[in-house]
Amino acid sequence: MVTGKSDISGWLVRPAGGSAWAGLAAVLGALTVHTVLVTSDGGMDNAIVVNAARTWLDGESPYDDRHFLYFPSAVMAAVPQALLPRSVLDVLVPVTVTVALALGWACALLLHRVPLRSRLAALGLLGLAAGFAPFGQLVRLGNWTVTAVLALPLCLLLVSRGRWVAAGAVIGVAVALKPLLLPMALLFLFARRWAALALVVLVPAVTSVVAALFLPDPTGFLTRTLPFLVTGDDAFLRLYEASPAAVLPRLGLPQGPATGLALAAGAAGVVCAYRRWRGPGPVALRLAETSAGLMLSAFLVSRPSYNHYLLVVLPLLLAGLPYAGAVARRPWFWLALVPQLPGITWPWLESGRRRAFRDAITLGVLAVTVAYHSVRGATGARGAGAAGGATEAPGEPSEESRGRRSAVGWVPADERRGSF
Repeated sequence: MVTGKSDISGWLVRPAGGSAWAGLAAVLGALTVHTVLVTSDGGMDNAIVVNAARTWLDGESPYDDRHFLYFPSAVMAAVPQALLPRSVLDVLVPVTVTVALALGWACALLLHRVPLRSRLAALGLLGLAAGFAPFGQLVRLGNWTVTAVLALPLCLLLVSRGRWVAAGAVIGVAVALKPLLLPMALLFLFARRWAALALVVLVPAVTSVVAALFLPDPTGFLTRTLPFLVTGDDAFLRLYEASPAAVLPRLGLPQGPATGLALAAGAAGVVCAYRRWRGPGPVALRLAETSAGLMLSAFLVSRPSYNHYLLVVLPLLLAGLPYAGAVARRPWFWLALVPQLPGITWPWLESGRRRAFRDAITLGVLAVTVAYHSVRGATGARGAGAAGGATEAPGEPSEESRGRRSAVGWVPADERRGSF
């Protein structure tokens, strides 16, 4: 990481003033208080999961609600909320979501060795809260995507310190709550960390099987939810899905070719993510950009795929801004986020029913930018490592022979340990 006065990195990593923290507190406080005042059960999406738990407590199947798309383990996880008064949930959930988003941002900063008192720490979170519409939407909805927003940077932080098994457990727990991070199993596969990979699979599998035994319809997820996820046959949800498989048919392309294009794009993204994993550059960047590539590839294919899913990868990429070779320094990274600026009315896309087109543009441009950077940005990443001297995780010894694996997997021979 370059921290000299001639580079923006030096300005970003210096301590933030009190005005920046005051502005951040004001924005987060206003967003949280407003959500408390206008929502019930902590938000529409949180209410879906809590109502599933209440349905189970009443002796009925939570999968009677076709919009409940979670594993059986999530039903049990929502039971504590179902036992609380709704007035308590109205306050507890928005506050919890906001805190979890802030903690996820902090983990992303720690992954990149950026001080938590820095200008980037304060202004980055302020920019996400005030300048990225899905941030506020996630708080207002109380969507459980927030578990993935926290779990992914925490996982990578643990990986950067060589704690792969703990990282696998974090992903496993997150998948048990919401299966959004399941594509991260590929990262453990790339690194050949079999014990950690086993936890990614076994934790949600075992908890879901055990939870299903207590449901009146133990196979409800397999017989109702899984077919629904495969077909995506819901007129309401389709209006907000951002994946090509959902958007292109609305523009006139038949469903078959649209699905094929989405699958091809997702497969290409996985290949590019693997190239980034094997490529040069600082360890933190490789972890963040490989994971972002995997998740964006999944978002191109998954049904449903919503704009607030982007918060899973965006903090990881944004926190890497101080690196000269980071994807966050590419112009198209920022241009991809323009459709998500709050308060702007886009001609012909102003209706909420057409919001998915804007979301699809952001998803597609961001996915292509990360994929292109993964394949063609190797030279820049190599240069960034040489300039900043930060190519290894904290406390990791340097690797002197090509092909030798470190605590985080493959490390090219030209990388040397340094300090941020």
